Amino acid sequence: MLCENCGKNEAAIHLTQIQNNEMTTRHLCEVCAETMGLSSGGAGPSAPLADFIAQMGKAIASETVATAGTCPSCGLTLADFKKTGRLGCARCYSVFDTSLRGLLRKLHGGTQHSGKVYLPKDPTETDRTARLVSLRRGLGRAVDSEDFERAAALRDQIRRLEAGQEA
Repeated sequence: MLCENCGKNEAAIHLTQIQNNEMTTRHLCEVCAETMGLSSGGAGPSAPLADFIAQMGKAIASETVATAGTCPSCGLTLADFKKTGRLGCARCYSVFDTSLRGLLRKLHGGTQHSGKVYLPKDPTETDRTARLVSLRRGLGRAVDSEDFERAAALRDQIRRLEAGQEA
């Protein structure tokens, strides 16, 4: 398959984007992807996360591991994360924030979550608050883009969630 941008080279990067509930897929060669600020990162989809993190060891310097400390909730250290490729709990993200920022940027292309928040069957107050924040952010985007039908649906979900019903 040829690159959709230049039409000359073989497509090596397949970028799938979801915007406004619509999925689009673009097929790009490495040169065009690089000019658009995208990079394959060198690790294929079959590479396990732990191996990828081991390759990223240069980004997490050994002095950072020593100064990062331990997560007070689960006791995980950054060295443990580097070995296993898994964080111990949700609080690890904030405890190891400075060390993980570069890694998350390379893995996900950004460091801020933008998407839906899962709400379990018996949500805690924290889960409910996170869902409300996500819905309000979506409401703001819907109003800004003048998508008033979506804004009304989000408003109704917010009201149901605030009333204690599931959204």
